Amino acid sequence: MTYEERETHEIGVGPWEGEWPEGDHWDPELLAEGDRRNVIDHYRYWTMDAIIADLDTKRHGFHVAIENLQHDFNIGSIVRTANAFLAAEVHIVGKRRWNRRGAMVTDRYQHIRHHETAEGLVAWANENGLVVVAVDNVPGSVPIETATIPKNCIMVFGQEGPGLSPQMQAACEFTVSIAQFGSTRSINAGAAAAIAMHSWIRQYADIS
Repeated sequence: MTYEERETHEIGVGPWEGEWPEGDHWDPELLAEGDRRNVIDHYRYWTMDAIIADLDTKRHGFHVAIENLQHDFNIGSIVRTANAFLAAEVHIVGKRRWNRRGAMVTDRYQHIRHHETAEGLVAWANENGLVVVAVDNVPGSVPIETATIPKNCIMVFGQEGPGLSPQMQAACEFTVSIAQFGSTRSINAGAAAAIAMHSWIRQYADIS
């Protein structure tokens, strides 16, 4: 596809051709005007509520949490990746407001829960039978490449730069790290979250 073709190429599909399908999950407005949303073909012309309800029947057993102490720009990217890997929920710890630009509207389909403190997150996890796992390159961490991540867990990520707060480190049951071989001591928080989520997928997801 040339540059000019990319510039004029429309995402999605136009109005439904032929007799409209029957069912409550179809959106009359989308059927009439076309569906230009960034959704997979299976969900074309579906209402948003119907898509979320269907996703809820398939969600995986892992959650992800990110500390939001300084309005981290990686949160949107993490939400987008969590949607791609069908995380049960995304948990924002600290400041309630976060930059949604990087989520690319996937936050509409992903359950997001807020906790004021690390202690609040852990209390919620305990009530729901989830193991809280820190993802951070710190002394005493277990390499994620060899670790068995609990099937029902919350994987927690810190701020870009400082990493996990001392309160969050103390609250987590154990910590996994991502092997690195270059000159820097850390990788982007959004990239780390994607690696960790895919590690869970490799262990537990049905990809058949």
